[in-house]
Formats: sequence, C-alpha cells, structure tokens
Amino acid sequence: HPACTPLLQAARGYARPVTKKRKDIPSHLDDLPPTMLKKEYANLPIMNSVDDVVKRMLSLEMASQKEKMKVKTQQLVEKVRRSPNDNGSFEVQGKLKKGRVLIRTLEEHLQKHPKDKKNRRFLLMDLDRRRKMLGYLRRVNYSTFENTCKQLDIQYSPPQPYTRRVTKRWLVKKALCIKVFQEKQKLKAAERLKQRREWQARARTAREQQE
Repeated sequence: HPACTPLLQAARGYARPVTKKRKDIPSHLDDLPPTMLKKEYANLPIMNSVDDVVKRMLSLEMASQKEKMKVKTQQLVEKVRRSPNDNGSFEVQGKLKKGRVLIRTLEEHLQKHPKDKKNRRFLLMDLDRRRKMLGYLRRVNYSTFENTCKQLDIQYSPPQPYTRRVTKRWLVKKALCIKVFQEKQKLKAAERLKQRREWQARARTAREQQE
C-alpha cells in the first residue's frame, strides 16, 4: 500500500511464508511402461481387437497407484516363482512380494512427508513382519531364501538378541513371581491328587457293584 511506511513494508515482506520446493523423488513404479494394461485386463483375448482409445483407458497411463502396485506385485511373483505353474510355494503365497511393494511405497511417502507418524508406524510393523517371514524361510530353505532376497532386492538383517538391564527391583519382582508360581503349582497338585482319589473311589465302587 502506498501509505505504508518502508519499515512496515519490509516487515510484511519478512513475514510472508516461504514456499519450499519439493524434491522430485523417483518412485519404484516409474519403471512400469504406461502402455501396459492393468492386471484385470492383461490376459483377456478381446484386448487385441479393441480400439486404441479403449486400450489407453485400460492401460497404466490412466491407472491409480493401487492398480500400479498390483502390476508390480505380479511382476515380483514371476521373479520368485519356482516353476511356471507354481502357485503354492511360500514365497508366492506369502506377503513378501506385497510387503516389498508396500514398504517401498511407504518409504517414498515418508521422504516427502517425514512428520507422518502413523505411516511411519505402519512401515516399522511391515518391516518387522517381513523380517519374521524371511527368518522362517531362512530356517526352512536357505537356497530359496537367498534367491528370494536377490530377486526382490531385500537385505535381510537378523533381529538383535533381547537384553535387559538387571536391577534390584527387577530381581525382587522375578523372585516374587517365581514364589507365586510355585505356590500355585502346589495348590494345583493337591487338587489333582484329590480328583484322582475321587476317580479311584468311584471306580472301586463301580467294580464292587458289578461283582
């Protein structure tokens, strides 16, 4: 405003919010060609005779992120499949492939929105779930575990052993829990002995009646 003093104009310019430029973070879904059809229409024979406009409407160019994730998951299934007709193996049926796509999506989202605590919690839960599944596959079939990690580009890190700081309060609490458990076992043993004697008495009575 022309009536404003230079000092007030400078203050207004200083208080103006600064617009931060967001960095263009590359997505793991960028390698999907836009002309590829969606998962629901990819194997339909009628798609060879439809119009180009219809193909474009049903392609990944017009697809949402959820539909692109389905196509990406299907590509990962083809990588870890043991044979062309394999539909029942652990790495095909399990959530490793879906978890890998979801984890990458959450990582990209948190790079853009680092204060999103809810999705950060979901990311940690998915990482822990995937670590458990990979640990099971590692114990059962190590060669398949290595191939799965290589094909899905996953780096497995075994969980750290749980350690607890021993304090005086924790030792007293542990001793009390052990004492309560022992007393409860004694009561259960006396109850079981009483039931056994009752069963023996009933069996003895039934045997005497039969005689």
